[in-house]
Amino acid sequence: MAIERTFSMIKPDATKRNLTGKITAKLEEAGLRVVASKRVWMSKAQAEGFYAVHKDRPFFGELVETMTSGPTVVQVLEGENAILKNREVMGATNPANAAEGTIRKEFAVSIGENSVHGSDAPETAAQEIAYWFSGVELVG
Repeated sequence: MAIERTFSMIKPDATKRNLTGKITAKLEEAGLRVVASKRVWMSKAQAEGFYAVHKDRPFFGELVETMTSGPTVVQVLEGENAILKNREVMGATNPANAAEGTIRKEFAVSIGENSVHGSDAPETAAQEIAYWFSGVELVG
């Protein structure tokens, strides 16, 4: 198995409820290591840029509004099969369908306020990491 890096975000609904530590602990308990982390409050332009792939979808405006409603914690995680592992720990996008013990099952408020985001593929991970972090900020 290969060591890889993935992007992870703790969304405003979770930071508002002071869940940053609990969520990060779940990721670390799953064998993922935080190699970069910072708290940011996305501007509208940053949110639109980050989620540009969804710009033509009907939920885009609501997504941008949600993501700019409070601070987020953006992170780079490292570990064996980090992308898949992170997605397993997060759980299904819809918390009603998420497995017991996953972040979304325990902490999500709704499908829109589902507490976390994670990259879905190596290419996406590389793009999302580069969006928020310079190379010198990755200190694994």
